[in-house]
Amino acid sequence: MVMWSKESRYTMLVKAYSADLFRFAMWLCRDRETAEDLVQETFTRAWRSLGDLRDEKAAKAWLFTTLRREHARLYERKRLEMADVPTENLAAPASDSYDTRTEAQVLRRALAELHEDYREPLLLQVLGGYSCAEIGEQLGLSPNAVMTRLFRARKKLLAVLGEDELTKVEEAHS
Repeated sequence: MVMWSKESRYTMLVKAYSADLFRFAMWLCRDRETAEDLVQETFTRAWRSLGDLRDEKAAKAWLFTTLRREHARLYERKRLEMADVPTENLAAPASDSYDTRTEAQVLRRALAELHEDYREPLLLQVLGGYSCAEIGEQLGLSPNAVMTRLFRARKKLLAVLGEDELTKVEEAHS
């Protein structure tokens, strides 16, 4: 059995999962700098706890869970300033025709409208490539509960996008 040094194990993790973690972080926060910070903090925590990782097969789930928790910590610490803004001065939203938006924008908006309970399992499956059992382990749910949430997430996306727009998005990505 080959014993890897801590540095080489860490380097392998970074090379293998940094792109996936960044993509997931971007879906969570929709801000490049924040996503980069989340990935950096995730790998910092991974470095500190690398000795606790016994099964290399669990590394991806471990890193995704760490990133999700880091994202949650951002909002635990964040205190938003409140300001009174007169609503009569607010502009009406611009028209949202399909022609003026890309498929990615349409899909992002629809995903943003999903409740986190549905969005997170869907993103873990689509972006992370996790099975229902793996998602269940990460979120503390049974595989059946995950399948239910995935079904409902897709159903809600269909309701938000409509069949025509969903078909356009699917065709663009196939």
